[in-house]
Amino acid sequence: MKTQLKAALLLASTVAIALPASAADYVIDTRGAHASINFKVNHLGYSFVVGRFDNFSGDFSYDQAAPEATTVAVKIDTSSVNSNHAERDKHIRSEDFLAVDQYPEASFNSTKYEATSEDSGTLYGKLTLRGVTKEIAIDVNKVGEGADPWGGYRAGFVGSTELVMKDFGIPMDLGPKSTTVAMELVIEGVKK
Repeated sequence: MKTQLKAALLLASTVAIALPASAADYVIDTRGAHASINFKVNHLGYSFVVGRFDNFSGDFSYDQAAPEATTVAVKIDTSSVNSNHAERDKHIRSEDFLAVDQYPEASFNSTKYEATSEDSGTLYGKLTLRGVTKEIAIDVNKVGEGADPWGGYRAGFVGSTELVMKDFGIPMDLGPKSTTVAMELVIEGVKK
């Protein structure tokens, strides 16, 4: 009987070790302000306007052992644009740029992830902005993951991409050096 029990325990432990780790689901930590969606655009070829979106939400699924299964979904309140200048923000919310009265939300939903190394890769997905949906690619680097001091588990990433304003129907023309917007995404998730 003891031999059978030992064999059963050995088999069970072998099966447990052989099973692949499953992806973990995370909610993006916007409550703790440990995530941000930032932008930078050349201003007339002389300087840069930098800003962020203050209100957004989302989640992602991630497994270090199977990064190709990564999924991300984010919703952005476009009226929360903040370039640290009230009059400019009013203009950015207008029909010249984001048209927030007509398009109060932007969204991103991933379609695939391609790893280029253990901690980096390219995330592809559909961005809907100003009523236009386009496939975009985001270069992603993992910052880290692990237990937090409050008994939870976190994973963090940074991403970058460039958007061509005209691709999303933004009519304002600020000159040839101001056609693209550089986006920086800082995402920290708390395991659900």
